[in-house]
Amino acid sequence: MFLFLSKLLPLFVYPLGLSCLLLILALVWLWRRPRRTFGAIALALIILLLSSNGWVAAYLTRSLEWRSLPPAELPQAQAIVVLGGGVLPADSPRPWIEITDAGDRILYGARLYLAGKAPILILSGGRIPWRGGGSPESVDMAAIAEWMGVPTEAILQDPTSQNTYQNAVNVKKILQERGLNQVLLVTSALHMPRSLLIFKQQGIEAIPAATDFFVSEQSLDEIGSSPEARILNLLPDANQLNQVAKVLKEYIGLGVYRLRGWL
Repeated sequence: MFLFLSKLLPLFVYPLGLSCLLLILALVWLWRRPRRTFGAIALALIILLLSSNGWVAAYLTRSLEWRSLPPAELPQAQAIVVLGGGVLPADSPRPWIEITDAGDRILYGARLYLAGKAPILILSGGRIPWRGGGSPESVDMAAIAEWMGVPTEAILQDPTSQNTYQNAVNVKKILQERGLNQVLLVTSALHMPRSLLIFKQQGIEAIPAATDFFVSEQSLDEIGSSPEARILNLLPDANQLNQVAKVLKEYIGLGVYRLRGWL
């Protein structure tokens, strides 16, 4: 039930869901309370305009992504841990496993292994049955890693995790069975602050190896680099709206996980 509620309730806090709620209230109040109707519509419009703004999206995202900037050279570790969330199963009509924006996770994790950063690659991620189902993400990530040249015997899997807390708990068991504790933790830069706190709470010596950065130094410079860029970043953009929702998801996750004692 917690897993379902954790997916459902935030939808009414994200900009799109909150704006829709306000517009529904506006319809209810339309005839009897016109002042409230005006306020609800105005607030919904403000939320949508701000949340789809290029500046707002970039600076909110940077507030999380740039907490764990990669060093010039990552150190050696006992294992590399890659968190799921970036692959789609090979369900018809897909010809093979497909990667999403967060698919950089498995690509980067495999690349770190091939660079000799650790002798073991641990892939953590299951599937939620009511969100598409299919083979566990760890299985699909393993197929991609093997295709990139990682030996099968170097790959360990956690195929049951359905959230970041379970990732950390299950990886902890895998590490304990082998007398290991130091890992390079690979996940999206936006997801790294929460992941790192959870892994450290489990007593794992996790070194952040963030990837999948939405905001780069160049992208920040380009936002206001010309009149054309400034105008485009002021106008509503569905991609920016989606990015702000991702940021809010992480901040909500930090709050909820802290309340549950997972951080």
